[in-house]
Amino acid sequence: MSHAAPQPQYDGSQPYGQHPQQYGHHSPAPRPMRNGLGTAALILGILGVITGPIPLIFWLGGTLGLIALILGLVGRGRVKRGEANNKGVTTIGAILGLLAMIGATIGAVITFKAVDDAVNELDNSMSASKEPAAGSDGKDEKKGKGSKSGALTAGETALYKNGLKITVSAAKSYSPSEYAAGHTAGNKAYEVSVTLENTGGEKFETGLLTTDGRAGADGVAAEQIFDDKIGSGVTGTILPGKKSTGRYAFSAPAGTKALSVEVSPGILLDASVWELSV
Repeated sequence: MSHAAPQPQYDGSQPYGQHPQQYGHHSPAPRPMRNGLGTAALILGILGVITGPIPLIFWLGGTLGLIALILGLVGRGRVKRGEANNKGVTTIGAILGLLAMIGATIGAVITFKAVDDAVNELDNSMSASKEPAAGSDGKDEKKGKGSKSGALTAGETALYKNGLKITVSAAKSYSPSEYAAGHTAGNKAYEVSVTLENTGGEKFETGLLTTDGRAGADGVAAEQIFDDKIGSGVTGTILPGKKSTGRYAFSAPAGTKALSVEVSPGILLDASVWELSV
């Protein structure tokens, strides 16, 4: 006699008709956000904005700005694809990159303008020449005998390539006030007039103009005198077609026979010297 196979017993732990739950299957973990490009764009953009407008290193700011702009745009693409979540950082980085490039352009213009001005001023100083002063009849007067050293004499004019003309008058005695500065008791004081005429096409700034005096054959320093009547000299801006005259006084040892006046119109312009009899 055959026996029937035993049937599995239902224990009530699972709904009838369902297979037992299988373990070991998990939902996929979320991918990490790739925010590195946005952060890099922000940092490079800040550095580019700082260095871009600075002359001589403007190229560094421009380069950093370009890189920041590219990284910011690529980072925004990641945000759109859901690969990053720093939209604000990438946007600011891209904007700073663009501003850095604009600042670098400004820095380049400033640098090139400064170099061009320096080259022009250097060219003017190397090409400075001298011409005699104009007489009352409008014609150029001859320079006269001048000095053995080649210095100019009273009334003669130094002409520079930029159109600047400098003329120094003859020296005459001067009486300093009681509270004058720069005058030594026992010395003799002498006054000269220095005239600057701008015949060029650009304004001339006198901020770097210096006037010095030396006394006698030994070139002893003749200190400039300042009081309530004299000493301010030529100041301000001389426009094209205009001229300006300043009065200067120098304190020279008693018995001085000659006074040398040296006028330097600027750092890159040659100084001119006048030898005056006193």
